[in-house]
Amino acid sequence: MLLLSHDMNVISDEELLLLLEENTSRNPEFSYGLYQRFDLDEIPEPECKAEMRFNKNDIPVLAEALELPETFACSQRTVADKLEGLCLLLRRTAYPCRYSDLIPRFGRPVPELSMITNCVIDHLYNSHGHRITQWNRQILNPLLLQTYADAIAEQGAPLDNCFGFIDGTVRPISRPVELQEVVFNGHKRVHSIKFQSMTVPSGLIANLFGPVGKLKLMQDNNYNLTKSVCGKIL
Repeated sequence: MLLLSHDMNVISDEELLLLLEENTSRNPEFSYGLYQRFDLDEIPEPECKAEMRFNKNDIPVLAEALELPETFACSQRTVADKLEGLCLLLRRTAYPCRYSDLIPRFGRPVPELSMITNCVIDHLYNSHGHRITQWNRQILNPLLLQTYADAIAEQGAPLDNCFGFIDGTVRPISRPVELQEVVFNGHKRVHSIKFQSMTVPSGLIANLFGPVGKLKLMQDNNYNLTKSVCGKIL
């Protein structure tokens, strides 16, 4: 359109150059077309285990257990099958990396890799998020709680009714435009959101609370209650 406008003398040479500069993407160009699209069958077993942290034969089983749809369709009509979407998420979370690092394996541009990953994450959270955000009776029933407590006590713990371990983590984020004070962590000196989780002796995260911004203590019925502040900025 800009070139057509210039050809019709609607805009001058200087205006054309200025508009081209303003409308040119600042993102680096990656030659994703040089690589083949993802095919799980073509990946050697050692590379699959190293990159995905799963054996190749176990990935289809994991996809079925997670009840993934046959395909993931992004908002701009990019489509990926369930194995590619799952492997993309596994590869992305196996070790800190950039989406550009995944181009040789998946043969897609960075925006598509990002959107597919977000689609998989959204599906997993919507389908299975309640398993860690609510009380999961499959792993937190009375019989298992007693088993956890016994296992901890056998290791020399002074308590015989401790069944899990609580810890928190601070995840830095970019500075929001509005309500910066809500997510500013004075201790870490960064803008961040917090999570608190409970792990049982089997190694599973049994419960996860978050994300939240600053925590304010309130006094109510002689108990300290925590009020989380988390707005749309997250």
